Amino acid sequence: MELKSLSAVQNYTSAKPATSPIDGEGGAGATLKGIAGDFAATLAKSEQTAQETMMGNADPHALVQALAQTELAVETAVNVRNKVVEAYQEILRMPV
Repeated sequence: MELKSLSAVQNYTSAKPATSPIDGEGGAGATLKGIAGDFAATLAKSEQTAQETMMGNADPHALVQALAQTELAVETAVNVRNKVVEAYQEILRMPV
């Protein structure tokens, strides 16, 4: 048996089953909390990079990269919000 196929079998056996919760302890709430924390960290890092660039302590390319990451994070958050609102409106349209 090849070493490559053995590691694939080990990865398969250690994977979570499809029926298990997202993360055993907190479920979706903990996952959303983690996502919100990552979003806030991205914004804080971008703000710090912008301040360092204004003071002349950071590379302008780092600022451009930080702004691009922030833009992507905000666009993702807006898209998620739109999907949640759309789902809520669909639920409200359901007959009771």
